[in-house]
Amino acid sequence: MGRRLPWLHVDSGIRVMGTKQNDNRSSLPKMDLLLALPEILPLMERFGRQQVRATARAVLDQLREIIARQQQPDLSLPAITKMIGQRLQKESESGLKKVINASGVVIHTNLGRSPLPDSARERLLQTAWGYSNLEFDLQRGERGERYSHVDDLICELTGAEAALVVNNNAAAVLLCLTALAAQREVIVSRGELVEIGGSFRIPEVMRQGGAMLVEVGTTNRTHARDYSQAITEQTAMLMKVHTSNFAQVGFTAETDVEELAGIAHGAGLLLYVDAGSGCLLDLEQYGIAGEATIQSYLKRGADLVSFSGDKLLGGPQAGIIAGRQGLINQLKKHQLLRALRIDKLTLAALQETLLLYRDPQKLLATVPTLRMLTISLAEIEQKAERIMQELRKLLPDQIELKLQDGNSAPGGGSLPLIQLPTRLIELHIPSVTASRLEVLLRNTSPPVVGRIRNDCFLLDVRTLAEAETPLLAAAIKQALEAANG
Repeated sequence: MGRRLPWLHVDSGIRVMGTKQNDNRSSLPKMDLLLALPEILPLMERFGRQQVRATARAVLDQLREIIARQQQPDLSLPAITKMIGQRLQKESESGLKKVINASGVVIHTNLGRSPLPDSARERLLQTAWGYSNLEFDLQRGERGERYSHVDDLICELTGAEAALVVNNNAAAVLLCLTALAAQREVIVSRGELVEIGGSFRIPEVMRQGGAMLVEVGTTNRTHARDYSQAITEQTAMLMKVHTSNFAQVGFTAETDVEELAGIAHGAGLLLYVDAGSGCLLDLEQYGIAGEATIQSYLKRGADLVSFSGDKLLGGPQAGIIAGRQGLINQLKKHQLLRALRIDKLTLAALQETLLLYRDPQKLLATVPTLRMLTISLAEIEQKAERIMQELRKLLPDQIELKLQDGNSAPGGGSLPLIQLPTRLIELHIPSVTASRLEVLLRNTSPPVVGRIRNDCFLLDVRTLAEAETPLLAAAIKQALEAANG
């Protein structure tokens, strides 16, 4: 009789020598048993039976793989149901979620740009959870126009004859070019043929709108005569484009809006200004120079001005067009408008944000973006001390905190040359590098986005809301547990 060989087990390409009793995959509960557990019922009510079944199957597969690697996981029913619940929760949080912005970029495009004012959030809730008079004239008892809810407000605040709102400023540019300059020439300075985030290029959107681009001047210098000499019978408009997050310094020259308006009107043409970020408040009084207001563009002769609602204005994503009544009427009649129109939630948030501009005395306190842009360094220092004191109460002693000087950025394609003095909280966990800490905090609940400088992980106080301090502390504790786990 030959020598007996140990039992050979083969699973997923892994060959393990040993006895059959070492393989405890047979101890895993059956699917029907799992789904019948009282602890699973609340998960089914929240996530649905199909999703819970799929997640339970994935958890059991994961445990089989762990066992195949000769590890001994906890196979008790409470442990398995906990794994299923945690996995379902993580999957449900994988979409859009709240993020703590400690990066110091005020209008952070990747983080949703401008946070809405409190009153706008309240108006959103009221509008979303029920019916509204979106397109119903309550006075006449008949169909109304959705744009009427903000048109008068925009005209009041900007001095325009008429206004129109679409879903973002890129849409506004496309609509203006398509409706007013299709198959005709539009004259633009070469220095303004920019590309902004998401590969939105002025020459390409002009081509999409059916307009024929006429470039004038040079990259760094464009004079009034360049525009005048380029006008032909095919010209529809002169266009001035905000250069967004691009700026030229040194030997440069550009033609003023007032002079451009004179050239356009003298030739029977219109002047359209793509103002980009859109600012209704003169920020120069707060030491932030370089951004013209929408009111000033219109006063200096622009026939149409388009701008964003979610950048310097501090509201929701929208494209606002303000200008002459006849031109706005043409835009409203164009078939493209229906594809670009905004919904009731955007209208509600925009209306409430614009209403706040009626009270300049309270504006900075009620519009978060304006508050963060204009807050003084002295106020930031006081805010930093309060946040530090609160964090020290909530965090373990092993976590080190100290303050540094630094600079914040306006962001959102606005004021690219402006740096705003700020205070930074340096966060240090022993034996955890700054780059590792950055990753850990991006994966907490809620995620925290900061920045790294000189191998230090930093939290910019300018964009931190004091009300978020307990959430920030909880996230830091999660990062600490993950680092030690």
